[in-house]
Amino acid sequence: MRLSTREAAERIGVSRNTLLRWFREGRVSDVRRDRNGWRFFSPEDIGRIKAFAERQSPPPERSSAAAGQAPAQQVAV
Repeated sequence: MRLSTREAAERIGVSRNTLLRWFREGRVSDVRRDRNGWRFFSPEDIGRIKAFAERQSPPPERSSAAAGQAPAQQVAV
């Protein structure tokens, strides 16, 4: 299976621009290219880059309501 940059970005969960920036900055190693110079992504590339993406952003914080706590009260100053 060969995926385009747009398709790969969707599967990884980032924007196409973010994925291209990571390549440009050398944060992830580039993938293979076809004879026209277009990138194409294998399932192994998707897994490797997705693992990198998951290390970049921490999981979302649980809200206090989800944790079984009362929401914090705002105090007027």
